[in-house]
Amino acid sequence: MLTRLGQARRCGSSRERSEAASRRVARVPRMAFLDPATLEAGPVRLEPLTLQHAGPLAEAMGDDRPADLWFARTPEPADLAADIATKLAAAEQGQWLPFVVLQDAVPVGSTSFLHPQAEIPSVEIGATWLGPAARRTGVNTAAKSLLLTHAFDVWGCRRVTFRATWWNRASRAAIERIGASFEGRIRNDRVTREGLVTDSAQYAITDAEWPAVRRHLQFLREHG
Repeated sequence: MLTRLGQARRCGSSRERSEAASRRVARVPRMAFLDPATLEAGPVRLEPLTLQHAGPLAEAMGDDRPADLWFARTPEPADLAADIATKLAAAEQGQWLPFVVLQDAVPVGSTSFLHPQAEIPSVEIGATWLGPAARRTGVNTAAKSLLLTHAFDVWGCRRVTFRATWWNRASRAAIERIGASFEGRIRNDRVTREGLVTDSAQYAITDAEWPAVRRHLQFLREHG
């Protein structure tokens, strides 16, 4: 009798744990990876990237020549159309959501969601570049705030990651400035334009950290 009662209790406990786990999973919003969206705050607007943006984005680059930095992955102006086509092909496979970044309705750069993992859920923010006129203007902070808000508040992400070429100090500083935590050096995970295999610096923001990061981004937007 006691044995059967103990077994019943264990079975009931097991069922309860299973049901509780199911309820926890059900509370996580299902991510519509990666449905096109338009995100906007003040003068900064993120729209789905199209091939029609290649010309205006080439103009936004101005005299910038990404090839001057051996570790840079930003496409050259002449390669923008091909780069956009590659991203759109990845978007068709549900692995990429590229945006054009607009400031006062003028294209000034690009950024993306990529590498979604719906089972966690998580996503990476990357492939970001801004033309010279948009740098140090608050555009990057506003764009990151829009993307992070969408990832955490709409998709219900548990974590959002960022990766920068290990040698790209400017990109790493920009990621650190918004409050992402450094997670480590990922060795031999990317190839430069010259064909060299090099490392990444990985950062992340978790859902537990998001409220403080959101407040920090608000502070940066208000005070520069």
